[in-house]
Amino acid sequence: MTYRNVASDRLAWQEKMAYGVGDLGYNFLLNCTTLYLLIFLTDVAAIPAAWAGAIFLVSKFFTACTDLVTGSVLDNRSELGPRGKFRPFLLWTIVPLALINTALFTSLELPLITKTALFTLLFMMFGAFYSFGNASYGAMVPALTKRLQDRAELAAWRQGGANTGLLLCSVGFMPLVLLFDKPQVGYSVAVLIYSVMGAAAVLFCYSRVRERHVLPSVGNESGFSAVQTNARAVLANRPLGILALANLLTLAAFNTKLIVQVFYAQYVIGDVSMIAYMSFISIGCIYLGVLLVPFAVHRFGKLPVYLAGIGVWICGDLLNYLYSESALDYILFTSQALWGSAFVNSLNWAFISDTVEYGEWKTGIRTEGLVYCSLTFCRKCSAALAGLIPGLVLAWSGYVPNATQSTETQSSIANLMFLYPICALICATALMLLFYPLTDTRYQQIVRELAQRHALASPRRPHHRIHEQSTPSPDSHPLRAGQNG
Repeated sequence: MTYRNVASDRLAWQEKMAYGVGDLGYNFLLNCTTLYLLIFLTDVAAIPAAWAGAIFLVSKFFTACTDLVTGSVLDNRSELGPRGKFRPFLLWTIVPLALINTALFTSLELPLITKTALFTLLFMMFGAFYSFGNASYGAMVPALTKRLQDRAELAAWRQGGANTGLLLCSVGFMPLVLLFDKPQVGYSVAVLIYSVMGAAAVLFCYSRVRERHVLPSVGNESGFSAVQTNARAVLANRPLGILALANLLTLAAFNTKLIVQVFYAQYVIGDVSMIAYMSFISIGCIYLGVLLVPFAVHRFGKLPVYLAGIGVWICGDLLNYLYSESALDYILFTSQALWGSAFVNSLNWAFISDTVEYGEWKTGIRTEGLVYCSLTFCRKCSAALAGLIPGLVLAWSGYVPNATQSTETQSSIANLMFLYPICALICATALMLLFYPLTDTRYQQIVRELAQRHALASPRRPHHRIHEQSTPSPDSHPLRAGQNG
């Protein structure tokens, strides 16, 4: 058994690519609901806009709470098999997730209250399975590598996969729907295709990545006592708290734009088909941003690049609000905004991996699952707001499905697209600039101190040793974290 300097181990690009394919799959599934469920509920299922917003609020808040349960389950796993600590959840959850995603776009002739309750229940189930699968996927990064640059590159690959999922869902979903005379049939066929592709991508990721640095739960505590201890450790993690609030704001801005863009294209610009080619161009700019992330981080550091991305994003939205007069203007300014968002959304995942080590250094307790799920709790809360706020604003402004909208309604849609994200991004900038304490230099120091602690503790606490498996196969033999060398 070999132990070596884990900070120097490099991941192969093939494994990083496979990890990115995982978020491609999850975004095929997630973006069906993020982009199209609200308009499906209002225009096909005939649910009032305010009620549809309430479905998002209740379901997303439930999912956010589920994330905290997921984190506790992951952190308290001690009997680890050959698949690792996190990877099994990808396998166990993806098929139910794909089936529920397909069911969400089926509208039955039922009373309004019954139909609303059914959609809420299905959306809650979708969120629960998505939480266990995607949270495990994200929390797995510290088990894959300790290298700062590898983590930045994994974050870039992940964001690249997410952007590809968003691109293909934006470009292909509505054209598939429009192939059919009945919208209900079109939505059902489109979501089935994307659900199958999403499941296949997640299974590919599961088969190709390998957990190397696995630390089972330690100590004599179990059950609720262990949950309390882990929760206190997470609450003491200041960088995590700041990052979680910043994520709530940036994701509220991003998700609101994704949800409202269909309404903006159809009822303000007057051409819903433009979503396809607009997405192709603007998300191409996101790819450019993602490709630049590792190089920019290496040159300037994570936080400066993150803040610069927010600045570019704000400028794009402001130009759109003040000067956009045509579809071409909208595409150009939106491309600028999304290019900036690529840096922000990519680096969120690199930041969260760093806070795992900070929390262990600060409290002596390692909580990958609960740290990651605390972040996703805030992200799901932002998704709840991104569904609720547009629904309420549309209802208050007099939105009428499948009809020409009033000037007031069109103005409200534009405000949701541009002014609301700008305000959220300004607040996120202030949080990260003034209060985030974990610089790259400080993180490297923390990693070195933790390595020293593990080395000193290993004779008495062998499960703290970080074990590097010598064989490349992910399932070739049991993980031996916890055994003597």
